[in-house]
Amino acid sequence: MAFPCAPGLRCLALLVLLIVPALLFAAPPDGAGSGGKYWAYVGTYTQKGSKGIYRFDFDPATGQLSGRAVAGATSNPSFLAVSPDRRFLYAVSEISDFEGKKTGAVAAFAIEKNGDLTALNKQSSEGSGPCHLVVDKAGKHVLVANYGGGTVAVLPIAADGSLQKASSVRRHEGKGPNAQRQDKPHAHGVYLDAAEHFALAPDLGADRVFVSSFDAAKGTLAAHGAGTLEPGSGPRHLAFHPSGRFVYVINELASTVTAFSYDAAKGELQSLQTLSALPEGFKGTSYTAEIEVSPDGRFVYGSNRGHDSLAVFSVDAASGKLTPAGHVPIGGSWPRHFKIEPSGRVLVAAHQRGGTVGFFRLDPKTGQPSPLGATVAIDRAACVLPVAPAR
Repeated sequence: MAFPCAPGLRCLALLVLLIVPALLFAAPPDGAGSGGKYWAYVGTYTQKGSKGIYRFDFDPATGQLSGRAVAGATSNPSFLAVSPDRRFLYAVSEISDFEGKKTGAVAAFAIEKNGDLTALNKQSSEGSGPCHLVVDKAGKHVLVANYGGGTVAVLPIAADGSLQKASSVRRHEGKGPNAQRQDKPHAHGVYLDAAEHFALAPDLGADRVFVSSFDAAKGTLAAHGAGTLEPGSGPRHLAFHPSGRFVYVINELASTVTAFSYDAAKGELQSLQTLSALPEGFKGTSYTAEIEVSPDGRFVYGSNRGHDSLAVFSVDAASGKLTPAGHVPIGGSWPRHFKIEPSGRVLVAAHQRGGTVGFFRLDPKTGQPSPLGATVAIDRAACVLPVAPAR
């Protein structure tokens, strides 16, 4: 079943591995020390032949990418997350029928020493069309957002990395003016703040960022408040500023970015401004997708599907407000997801319809991305997750 949040679900995952200069990732991601290899996992859709999660290996010493094809088999793993100790990987299964019920699932995998994935189990996501998930810092819970179900659920993690049945489910309420896309709530993401006292969930259908209090000891969510977007915005994903004082929300339907101030003690959002993610004068059809803040907090990036660009904004450190800093062609069609590696020097963009993953150098002074030229061919990549091997 296809969901509006993920166009082009009829996917065939094809991984072609290329030699890429070692400068692409001078610092391995996810906390690895310099000189260590890492694995890049690629989530796909599986209706037309893909087996699930693919992986390629990167060796900084040689600058080569080498592949082991399918790392783990599962249905429609459109978003991935890794445990803090990098021993387990979790994937949404973006489906609407799991074990005879109208719900999606979350799959758990153990990451083997060679990077392969061993399936542990699956649990109901407590809503159809799960599209985003996050693991808490203690590695004790997975929180998952269900687009079709309009719910956010907490799934406890057992000692062996497997998932237990949901300990808490919060159902969103509300709808927006877009009759086709906002007829009901559509939870599109879930994010924990730095202290993990609150979970923030942008809801495309309700034009809100729902805030829930999170009790890590009990694994429960409780309604707390919400940040409100302009009607018809369709909030999709968000990113926290490293200071924890600001939150940036990318709005899929309006192709805008909204800056909020965030009171971490109270779990409160206050809207500061809303800016277009598209260049002035653009008249075509486009939808935003991913948003990230640079590790130093000086820049915000958002992807445009249709215009096929990366919008760049500079951040005022005092107020958190954004200033447009240009648009850069992203090198492929329909940039669904991108990731900035931890050093802040390289951005990796997945072109869902273009069939490639592109690499960009980020200028440390201006924040401007410049293409590095090399690409990895991945048909309709949904999510790219670099993971350093556990030690």
